[in-house]
Amino acid sequence: MEDNHLTIVDLLDYMGRNIGLLWEYLLQHISMVLTGVGLAFVVGVPLGVLCARNEILARIVLTITKVLQVLPSLAMLVLLMLWLGLGSDTVIVGLFLYSLNPIVRNTYVGMKQVNPSYVEAGQGVGMSALQILLKVRLPLSLAYIMSGLRIAAVIAIGVVTIAPLIGGEGLGREIYAGLNGQNPLRIFAGAIPAALLAIVADIILGILQRKLRLENRLSGK
Repeated sequence: MEDNHLTIVDLLDYMGRNIGLLWEYLLQHISMVLTGVGLAFVVGVPLGVLCARNEILARIVLTITKVLQVLPSLAMLVLLMLWLGLGSDTVIVGLFLYSLNPIVRNTYVGMKQVNPSYVEAGQGVGMSALQILLKVRLPLSLAYIMSGLRIAAVIAIGVVTIAPLIGGEGLGREIYAGLNGQNPLRIFAGAIPAALLAIVADIILGILQRKLRLENRLSGK
């Protein structure tokens, strides 16, 4: 079959015949993204909260995370590979580092955007600092935090496609197998699900973000 005669029927036929393998790659892809971004969320939100309380710390942390994010993804993964070796664990650490900046930055901005009158109202009814954080500041910052998570997830889905270059798994294996074998069917079979995954993640998290923002507006916050 010539490449210039490639059709959607050919692609669907190939994907149908290899659905088990492609599904396995997709699950590996999702697993790495969830783990890396999840770790960044667990670390990044508290960091963002601390940054909102200390501007000196904010400048240091935001600068470091920004530098990490602007590093070319392949260069970072190669550097991590020299330390951690080949495999998906290296990819997950890379995703963690790449995802920190949008989560920390948006948490910081969200905390700063909280109207001081709500904090004062919480203090007025006898809330402790922890209660104000958990019941006032964080709920009012959720839309911003969700925005950071949305950005991090979409970036991570793209970065994982180069995981096979350092021994990782995921849909990138199909893409690079297609490139090495000059087989466009394999390239598209890996690239299209990865692109759709990024689009779906962006849509779902975008809906959640808008819902949180709307709830804040309706509640007068």
